[in-house]
Amino acid sequence: MKIELKEIRKYFGNVKANDGISLVLQAGKIYGILGENGAGKSTLMKILSGYQPADSGEILLDGRGVRFPTPAQALQSGVGMLYQEQLDFPPFRIVENYLLGRDRRVNLDYKMAEAELKQLASRYSFNLDVRAFVDSLSLGERQQLELVRLLAGGAQILILDEPTTGISAEQKELLFNSMRQLAHEEGKTLILVSHKLDEVQELCDHAFVLRRGKLVGEIDVPCPNDKLVEMMFAQIPPRSDRAPRSDRAPLIATGQPALELVDIIISTYRLIVEKINLTVQPGEVFGLAGLEGSGQDLLLQTCAGLLQPTHGRYLLAGQDVTGWSYHRIQSAGVAYVAAGRLEAGLVAGLSLTEHLVLAQPEHTFFVDWSGSQKDCSSRIEKYQVVGTPNTLADELSGGNQQRFLFALLRDELKLILMEHPTRGLDVRSANWIWEILYRRREQGTAILFISADLDEIVERSDRIAVFSGGVMSRVVKAKETSVDELGHLIGGQA
Repeated sequence: MKIELKEIRKYFGNVKANDGISLVLQAGKIYGILGENGAGKSTLMKILSGYQPADSGEILLDGRGVRFPTPAQALQSGVGMLYQEQLDFPPFRIVENYLLGRDRRVNLDYKMAEAELKQLASRYSFNLDVRAFVDSLSLGERQQLELVRLLAGGAQILILDEPTTGISAEQKELLFNSMRQLAHEEGKTLILVSHKLDEVQELCDHAFVLRRGKLVGEIDVPCPNDKLVEMMFAQIPPRSDRAPRSDRAPLIATGQPALELVDIIISTYRLIVEKINLTVQPGEVFGLAGLEGSGQDLLLQTCAGLLQPTHGRYLLAGQDVTGWSYHRIQSAGVAYVAAGRLEAGLVAGLSLTEHLVLAQPEHTFFVDWSGSQKDCSSRIEKYQVVGTPNTLADELSGGNQQRFLFALLRDELKLILMEHPTRGLDVRSANWIWEILYRRREQGTAILFISADLDEIVERSDRIAVFSGGVMSRVVKAKETSVDELGHLIGGQA
């Protein structure tokens, strides 16, 4: 199916998300849509998939003009999108999520659904337990479920928005193999929205590059990386992809650990995390490495007060905070930046100013909206968020949502807990975020984070704890290990 986008325009107030973009895409190919955060990539694809309307322009499928008021109507015409944020219902089972939108009868045909699910999952080598609950799945498995739902709905054009963020290397390889199969063997059109040049080079046949809402170039890939970088940023950065890791020693002048976990056990229905003994010093950057679902996310949520340990003690700057609630731990100087921006970090439908008011440590009966707007405007400028105080959180691009989450952090913190801190950010934005974090580090704030990017863990951490199957197997110094060695440790090899 041939796709033509002609002069697509979409404005959010004074922000020109898409400013007259025209593209042509052919069947049987994988296309990359590249650009830095806020370039307009996701907005353009949301218009194509019916998630939001364009202000002007037209979409043609095989020469026929179409308009999609909703994603459901787009899917009926063969266009489906895998969004950055999962569109499933975690309390339901896989088979029930699959049936949503597939079977509108009162009495649902579970037998038919299970048969279809197993057949499609097997076809693309997905290992899905159809009776498992969605909230027990890893991010990669939830993506597989959504992909199967789109294919069952008749998708001939598949859009994947930053699909590899937060998934394991094994799940990424499986996803890429299925994408190649869908495009090159089954003749579907696939569109990969990404800022990761290596993924576009490895997977795509052709790339379009957006910058500040405009199409600035297109090129067959693979091609020289410098060419893509120059198109994305209008220049070639003078240094390597990543800024070098800070090698300053952790600040331990207080003599009191910022975080101390003693014989912590976390028990959930899907995993038991064995006794964890861990000490993090003020000013230390501590990475948690492991395959997705190995327990490092549960440890982070326990430190945030979202989960309660079944055994052990949790000390924050020497104070026993075991059993404290999330809000009480937050008031003690802990911040938690979740991976799910709109699931756990921001609220769809609320403005940035309203988020700032809600994030204040103390609230009064009357809100100083004028002062809050000025404060919000100042933070937007400082954290380089492409938006205004009145912009709704769900109108921001994924990268700008991530920037705004950091803008909401309080000034004085003992500990910052982060899930995939540079998720969905381009190279320049990722380096900038870490510069902000290093400033916090210099003030004595400890940082505990998880990332699916082993390069990020090795380059940004002082020390790294390795997790496997709920067990923290060892702690290594980042300067004394490598990505290759860390990968072997995660796999259980000495």
